[in-house]
Amino acid sequence: MDIFEKIKTNKGNIGQYKKEAHGYFSFPKLEGEISPRMKFRGKEVLTWSLNNYIGLANHPEVRKADAEAAAQYGMAYPMGARMMSGQTSKHEELEKELADFVGKPDAFLLNYGYQGMVSIIDAIVGRNDVVVYDAESHACILDGVRLHMGKRFVYLHNDMDSLRKQLEHATSLAQKTGGGILVITEGVFGMSGDMGRIDDIVALKKEFNFRLLVDDAHGFGTMGKTGAGTGEEQGVQDDIDLYFGTFAKSMAGIGAFVACPEEVCDYLRYNMRSQTFAKSLPMPMVIGALKRLELLRTQPELREKLWTIVNALQNGLKAENFDLGVTNSPVTPVYLSGSVAEGTNVVMDLRENYNIFCSIVVYPVIPKGQLLLRLIPTASHTLEDVEYTIKAFSEVRKKLEAGKYSTTKMAQIS
Repeated sequence: MDIFEKIKTNKGNIGQYKKEAHGYFSFPKLEGEISPRMKFRGKEVLTWSLNNYIGLANHPEVRKADAEAAAQYGMAYPMGARMMSGQTSKHEELEKELADFVGKPDAFLLNYGYQGMVSIIDAIVGRNDVVVYDAESHACILDGVRLHMGKRFVYLHNDMDSLRKQLEHATSLAQKTGGGILVITEGVFGMSGDMGRIDDIVALKKEFNFRLLVDDAHGFGTMGKTGAGTGEEQGVQDDIDLYFGTFAKSMAGIGAFVACPEEVCDYLRYNMRSQTFAKSLPMPMVIGALKRLELLRTQPELREKLWTIVNALQNGLKAENFDLGVTNSPVTPVYLSGSVAEGTNVVMDLRENYNIFCSIVVYPVIPKGQLLLRLIPTASHTLEDVEYTIKAFSEVRKKLEAGKYSTTKMAQIS
């Protein structure tokens, strides 16, 4: 059979809605400068869907650094992979600054977060090693685990009893293969917003021999006294063996890094295929990342403003009896009950009549009958934005409960 034939009948879990959703519910175009208010289909909307946590995307110092670096170097320099011809002192400087910020001996700069996590797992574990990972891990972790040629065990989300059982299985197997054990979790889970129980996982090191890899994409820059991440927040940063962060969230940029002991970093430098065989991160992005990191360190008021907005939004929604699940981070999920079709009508009403743009998550990502409106508060939002959004959500929920959005079909886009 022609492998293209199967796509005629199987478009994929999300792709099956392409005809109804493309350009509106999926692949929407937000235009204008990155801010709480952008243009969607020609109309200004209050936007709660951008991971610009600290508000650095249009910070004047960031824009200036980006522009000057692009003018000086262009987007091509340095040419080639870092191992061959793409190494610069600025790349090394950024690595040192990142390592210092998160309290690790060394760091290795990566081109992308998703690609980086997949490649870290691929490089660190071999056929005889065992991976144990959280059931709600991000897709980049799942894809990295799928590449693993050895055994893997999954534990129930943030369930330490389940983790203990899987560690027992992993230990028994590793003793037979002669391999090691890698436990993987997230610092902040991007969908539900709850922190990984890193402190409890670290405590299990007293009973089991394993190394811990933490994907802190949503925690880097937002969590902890200095913004050094979820490990700092929980007082166990030193016990994280491999700390992974991205620039796509708090840093409002492109790139990622892994921080760890020097010997491990050197191993990754010479064995991560996604870096060995990929062009070096362009100089403007490196210099821009240095400026962003400087602002994370020197302007704590930006993080304080973020948490002012987070607390106002989450406390306000809870006061109106909205279900936010178990979030204890800036990620703000709002859970409602309804069908996929009702969910599309909710989103269309919010966008067209309330001028609020937020992301919706439906089955199969979450259980049938459940809707999740995912809000990402930032330091750029205002308390007035929060007040307006809570009022709009309350009105929309009343309509949903009254059956105003009941339909068997997705909302039609004009």
